[in-house]
Formats: sequence, structure tokens, C-alpha cells
Amino acid sequence: MILAGCLASRDATLDMIPRDYPQRHPIVLGEAPHTVELFIGNRRGSLNDAQRTDVLAFAQIWRREAGGGIIIDLPARAPNERSATVAAQEVRAILTNAGVPADAIATRRSAVSDPRKLATLRLHYPKVTAEAGPCGLWPYDLGATNLRERAENRQYYNFGCAHQRNLAAMVDNPADLVQPRGEMPSYTSRRTTVFNKHQRGEGTATVYPDASKGSISNVGQ
Repeated sequence: MILAGCLASRDATLDMIPRDYPQRHPIVLGEAPHTVELFIGNRRGSLNDAQRTDVLAFAQIWRREAGGGIIIDLPARAPNERSATVAAQEVRAILTNAGVPADAIATRRSAVSDPRKLATLRLHYPKVTAEAGPCGLWPYDLGATNLRERAENRQYYNFGCAHQRNLAAMVDNPADLVQPRGEMPSYTSRRTTVFNKHQRGEGTATVYPDASKGSISNVGQ
């Protein structure tokens, strides 16, 4: 009975801290803008070749990972406002030719902080992102202490946080952290060829008739 009475004096704060690092530092899915900025000259009004490539790549990435429509921010009350407006029409044409629906593209005017500076034409859309942390939290001393967690050989609080942040930054599709992707139909052409050769008693290895044509010399053959 005396030992059972000691149970009420346990440190509830330590019990609330998960012992597994994925639970202490979970990877959370959120939404953040994917942005591309285009510098438009004051008297130019069109995109250069590098900017057209950037807009085309932006449209291709949008088709793969976007969570919403594309917004074109036009600089308002800036020295290059007129040139940016003309360039935005070319941007819209490139996006629609790349497969972006016209109703998924919106244009809005954004006031610039300093009208004397050259503003940029910004393209952005929301995308799903993965994030963990913040790291670097040390609520307990790692040195010699009388804390119960040291006697129980627990992981220190910041353990595994950097691993979780790196994993969240490297994953290509954050949705893969929640559920697997759907399977595609298998490629059966080569499998059928191998099965037919096996039934006929033939070798199933792939034969490359041109494998030796790249040899420089026949010495040693």
C-alpha cells in the first residue's frame, strides 16, 4: 500500500512528452505558395527567352502539384506597371497553351511598397507542403541531473527533430507521408514473352545482338 501511494507523485509533465521521436516532432502537412518572379523592364513589355522557359516550367509543375488556381500579381503604381500589364497577357497565353485552364488563372493588382523601385510580375499558386519542428528545443539539461527521465534512459527531447525536418524537405509528394499512391497497371508485354519462352523450353535471357559492336579492339578474343 505504501508503494502504491507513491504512484500519485509521478511527474505528469514527463508522461505527457511522447517517447517516440515521430510523435514528439510530427511531420505536418500544410499549404504554402509556389512563386515565380519575373523582372519586367520599364519599356520592354515582353518576356525574354529565359522567362518564357520559366513560365512554361511553372505551368508544367502546376499540373502536377497545384492545390488551387494561378494568381498573377501585377505591380500597381510602379514605374513598370504598364510594361508588366502587357507582359501578363503573354504569360497568360503561355499558361493556357501549356494546358492550364483559362478559368484557373486570375489577375490582381498589388500595391508596391516603394513606387520608385522596379517591381516584379509574380506568379504563384498554393501547394501542399510538409514541415516538422521547430528544432533546437532543449527543455531539460543533458548533463548529470536527478530527473527521472535520465534514470529511465529516455531520448532527449530534440532527438530526431533534424531527421523529421530533412524527410519533410526531401519528399517529392507530401501526400506520400499519409497514404501510398495508387498502383498503375502492370506492363505485361515482356512478361508474356518470357512466359512463352519458358513454356517452349527456351532461354528467357534477353539477347542483345549489338552488344559487342562498340568494341574498339578484338585483342584477347
